[in-house]
Amino acid sequence: MSQFLPVEEQLDLLEKGAAEIIRVADLRERLEESRKTGRPMRVKAGFDPTAPDLHLGHTVLMRKLRHFQQLGHQVIFLVGDFTSLIGDPTGRNVTRKPLTREQIEANAKTYQEQVFKILDRAKTEVRFNSEWLDKLGFEGTIRLTANFTVSQMLERDEFHKRYEAEQPISLHEFLYPVMQAYDSVALECDVELGGTDQKFNLLAGRELQRVFGQKPQIVLMTPILEGLGGGQKMSKSLGNAVGIHETPAEMYGKLMSISDELMWKYWTLLTDLKQSEIDAMRAEVASGALHPMDAKKRLARAIVTDFHSAEDAARADENWARMFQQKEVAEDLEEVTVVYADVVGPSGPPGTLGIRLPKLLVKLGLAASGAEASRKITEKAVKLDGETATNPVIALEKLPARLVVRLGKRAKAAVIE
Repeated sequence: MSQFLPVEEQLDLLEKGAAEIIRVADLRERLEESRKTGRPMRVKAGFDPTAPDLHLGHTVLMRKLRHFQQLGHQVIFLVGDFTSLIGDPTGRNVTRKPLTREQIEANAKTYQEQVFKILDRAKTEVRFNSEWLDKLGFEGTIRLTANFTVSQMLERDEFHKRYEAEQPISLHEFLYPVMQAYDSVALECDVELGGTDQKFNLLAGRELQRVFGQKPQIVLMTPILEGLGGGQKMSKSLGNAVGIHETPAEMYGKLMSISDELMWKYWTLLTDLKQSEIDAMRAEVASGALHPMDAKKRLARAIVTDFHSAEDAARADENWARMFQQKEVAEDLEEVTVVYADVVGPSGPPGTLGIRLPKLLVKLGLAASGAEASRKITEKAVKLDGETATNPVIALEKLPARLVVRLGKRAKAAVIE
C-alpha cells in the first residue's frame, strides 16, 4: 500500500490557493509516479534573505511548502545567500542595491528561526545556494549563460519596461534568473514554488533542467497577498503588514481590521483549511447562518495559534471582544511609554499640559504619518479612553498620564511621562 494519499486527494490540498500550475497534468503524473515508486517528490522554494523580518505575505509560499510536507514529500527551504549578492530584479524598476555577506548571513539566521513556525524542522531540508554557486566559477557561469539569449531576458516584464523607458539595466541582473534556474538543476527539483511575479525565473529553471537532461520541474505559483487595507501587496514599508513576530494581541487586532471580502483570500492563503471547508463557511455567511465577524474571529484565532499558541489566541480573542464588543479595556493591552517632549503641543487652561494627538498616533505606531493621523481624526476614527477624539490638541492635568488610544480596531495604552 502506498504511503501517499490518492492523487486527487493530494491535489485537493495542493491546488488550493494556487494562481497557476505549469502544468497540472504533469503534476498529476509526477504524483502518480511518486505513489507507485514510494519516492517523495523534491519540492523547493527559494528565499533571498534581503530583510530580517518576515510578514504573513512571505508565509504564503512557506504554507504551500508545508502542504507538500504534510502529504509526505521532501521540501527544501532554499536560502538564496549567493543570489542575494545579485539582488532579485523582480518587481523592480531600478537596480536593487546588493547586500553585504554580513547582512545576508544575519538575515538568513533570522529567516531560519522564523520559518520553523510553519515547517516541520525535522522534515525540512535547508540548503544555501552558495553551496554550488560559489563553486561554479567564471567558466561555469559562462557555460550557463550560453543557454539564454538577451532577447529572452528582455521578454521579462521588468527588463522590457526599463529598456523601453531607457532606464539602466545592469548586466549582473541578467544573471539572476540563470542562477535561480541552476538551483533547480543542483537540487534535482520535481516542483518549484514561487509567487506569480517570479514566473520568468521559475520557467528558466524548467529550460535549464532540460539542457541538463532532467525532467523539467512543475511550477506552482501563488498569488501576491494583499495587505490589511486591500489593493496593495503586503509590505512593511507600506505599513499594511502583519509581522509573524508581533504579539498575539497586535496580530489578532490587525487581522480583525481586514475587510469581509479580503478575509476569504486570507483563509485560502494563510490557513491549512481545505478549500471545500472554506467554501462551506462562505456559504454559511452568505445565507446568514454565520456572522462575518465570527468567521473573521476564527481566522484570527487560527493564524495567531500558528505563530504563537492556542492559549495565546484564546486570550487575544477574549481581550479583543472585551475591548471592542463590550467596550472595556483589555487586560493585556500593549502599553507604550511616550516622552512628553516628543508629543508636546499648545497648553490649555492654566495648570494643564498640552499634547498633539497626531504626533501621539505616530509614536504609538497607529498611523504612518502626521498627515494620515490628522485625516483619521477628521474622519472621527480615533478614540481616547472610549470617547471619539475631534480635537488634535489634548489637555493633560499632570504627568505621567495614561491614555487608551484607539484607531479603527487597533488600540494601545500610551503612558506619557
